[in-house]
Amino acid sequence: MTSSRPAPTEEIAGGSAGTPRGGPLESAEVERLRARVAEVMPGVREDLERLVRIPSVSAPAGDPARVGASAALVAELLSAAGLPDVAELRAGDGAPAVVGRRPARDGAPTVLLYAHHDVQPAGDPAAWTTPAFEPTERDGRLFGRGAADDKAGIMAHVAALRALGDDLGAGVTVFVEGEEEVGSPTFSRFLRENADRLAADVILVADSTNWRVGVPALTTSLRGLVEAYLTVSTLRQGIHSGMYGGPVPDAFTALVRTLDALWDEGGGVAVPGLVVGEESPLQYPEDQLRADAGVLDGVRLVGEGTITSRLWTRPSVTVVGIDAPPVAAASNTLAGSVRVKLSMRVAPGQDTDAAFDALAAHLRASAPFGAHVDVVPVEKGRPFAGTTEGPVYDAARWALTSAWGVAPVHMGVGGSIPFIAELQEVYPDAAVLVTGVEDPDTRAHGPDESLHLGEFERVCVAETLLLAALSRRL
Repeated sequence: MTSSRPAPTEEIAGGSAGTPRGGPLESAEVERLRARVAEVMPGVREDLERLVRIPSVSAPAGDPARVGASAALVAELLSAAGLPDVAELRAGDGAPAVVGRRPARDGAPTVLLYAHHDVQPAGDPAAWTTPAFEPTERDGRLFGRGAADDKAGIMAHVAALRALGDDLGAGVTVFVEGEEEVGSPTFSRFLRENADRLAADVILVADSTNWRVGVPALTTSLRGLVEAYLTVSTLRQGIHSGMYGGPVPDAFTALVRTLDALWDEGGGVAVPGLVVGEESPLQYPEDQLRADAGVLDGVRLVGEGTITSRLWTRPSVTVVGIDAPPVAAASNTLAGSVRVKLSMRVAPGQDTDAAFDALAAHLRASAPFGAHVDVVPVEKGRPFAGTTEGPVYDAARWALTSAWGVAPVHMGVGGSIPFIAELQEVYPDAAVLVTGVEDPDTRAHGPDESLHLGEFERVCVAETLLLAALSRRL
């Protein structure tokens, strides 16, 4: 599949090719730093592959020792990149995070660089073209679990540190988390315990995506997350479907009817009281979405509004798991109770507690036959809505334009990075930038996750230029 999002209709001013004029660095300095990044990239690629080979799966099915090995390698890389203060830290029984620091010089700002070293499980090995934890290059992309999400984010930070060396005047704190893929359960405590250590004037989160190959982006909004277990019960126990089927309602039938009430006839979310955000001016043609998402021929899209608004600023509800007998082990039984896991994405501006309450009330009201309904919250993550104004954002747009040769777009993302809202609360005066290494072909969390190597080098150039610009005390 070829990354094929269209050229954006809303491009941000900053130049259309080459290095934009009037930036914080002279053209000669930009070219020197670009050449320096090119020099360090072979070693960056090698170390990225070392990280990918460590199956640092933070989910319960993973091996905590592998997560620890990943943290140890990150600490080694940050120390070798010139950070004098590097520590592996935990909050309670959480997974190990790595924090490396280097103080600012001459009144320059301090920048917090975030990434995470844990990864999703690989899933079915047969679904991968090559082994998930053996990095493999094909057609200019590096395939492997974590090659993009988010070990490339770690190495973008390392690449910038290596390229700048002693020229770096800005203070840098690199924070590499070890449990992002399981919802950052100890993040709040970690932030409280290390608030002074992580304090910064600028926060750069390298865990998002670009618009398409060849067009960079700043992520300016993220949907929030509400996960819940729904259990529907009609019987004290399972009973013979032949003896009692007909008058006695089974839990599966009640569940299907209950779930059906979550969506309207067009497939849009039918839960009353949820926030619907503003539509984005960016256009995402249907044929491109279908190709990028792998939608089967003849399957219609659901919901209403522009595609970008359905992805970024409107709620969605998905059944992501079900506890039920597998077909091969099923008997002729009326199920007494069935449980599913629901994942609801909520728009920026939505209070997640209110969203859960609305979901639970709607499910209880929709249950047929007097079925018993239990709705239990699993995880909540607040949405993010950022600003795009100010000298730091100007510098970021300049750096991205200089690296890609085209101006970045401001885009939303339908996924969630809940801790960003917490960082905003703890450091209200810090400028928050959300960038990333991914593109529409990355397939993060799925089989054949990959990193576009050309785009990765542009990411490293952009971060190097941004840190150099911030070193000038913007």
